[in-house]
Amino acid sequence: MDNIKFTPQDILHKQFKERNIGKGYDEADVDAFLDDVIKDYDTYNKEIERLNDENERLRAKVDELNRQVEVGSSMSNQTTSRQPVSSATNMDILKRLSNLERRVFGSQLDGNDNNNDSHLL
Repeated sequence: MDNIKFTPQDILHKQFKERNIGKGYDEADVDAFLDDVIKDYDTYNKEIERLNDENERLRAKVDELNRQVEVGSSMSNQTTSRQPVSSATNMDILKRLSNLERRVFGSQLDGNDNNNDSHLL
């Protein structure tokens, strides 16, 4: 945008030099001014085109990233659904373990056996 010479206000308030040969504007002055205006419009158009291209590229990138996120989340859901879901809490597991120990080592845990094996303490 550093190549832009005129603002809309510059164009609106431009005063042309008058020639000494009667009323009118110096043609060379007007032509030079209009040449600069044309260059500015050309620069604006190129900048707009560049920004539109960048906008398209960024939209395509966003679409690609959204697809990757969708694929990742669907894969995450598939792996989650393959794993067995356990609703057992630590307390449930401890209760089950205690019941199992009573069944396997019942007489020894109740104190009916006088052996004091280290694995039973």
